[in-house]
Amino acid sequence: MAKQTNIRLDDAVKAAAEDRAKRRGLSLQGYVADLIEADVNQARAAFMAGATTFLAQYADVFEAKVGEDRYPGLTGGLAERAPRDAA
Repeated sequence: MAKQTNIRLDDAVKAAAEDRAKRRGLSLQGYVADLIEADVNQARAAFMAGATTFLAQYADVFEAKVGEDRYPGLTGGLAERAPRDAA
C-alpha cells in the first residue's frame, strides 16, 4: 500500500527536479519516488553483499561454534528428520 509523504524543496531545487522529471516522462512525484526507491534498493544491495562476504569469511567459525545442531533441545531423531530450512 502506498503512503503519501510531503517534502519541502526550495524553488530552485523544485524547478530542477521538475525539469528532470519532465525529461524522463515522469511527474515530480514519480521522479522523487524513483530516486528514493533506487537509493533504498542500493543500500539494501550493499548491505546484503557485505553480509554475504562476512558470512563467507567466517563460515568455518560459525560451523565450529554452532555446528549442525539447528534444533537444540529436540531429541536426536526429531532433529535428524526435521528439514534443514525449517528454522
